[in-house]
Amino acid sequence: MGIAKNVLAITMIGLFVVSASSFAKESEWQKHHPRRDEVNNRLEHQDQRIKHDVKDGSMSRDEAKNLHEQDRGIRDQERADAKADHGHITKQEKKQLNQEENNVSHEISTN
Repeated sequence: MGIAKNVLAITMIGLFVVSASSFAKESEWQKHHPRRDEVNNRLEHQDQRIKHDVKDGSMSRDEAKNLHEQDRGIRDQERADAKADHGHITKQEKKQLNQEENNVSHEISTN
């Protein structure tokens, strides 16, 4: 009987580990939720604008570094918001992230 209990305990621990790791991973749908996609597509577009401005000489590397750091902060916040809500961001979180992106976008335009 002792061996059966050990096997059962090991099996239960294994199932727990497998189920916990599957919850930790985001599904493709969660990664590409429409509100997250909107925020992340804007971040990608801003990244391209910054790189273009550096390449054509209208923005210094230091200015670009600062803007990239701001965008990285926005991306980190988006990921934290999504992690807190099972891979989604709320409409209010999207609105806040978009406002932050608007500020960075304005800085790109004025450089």
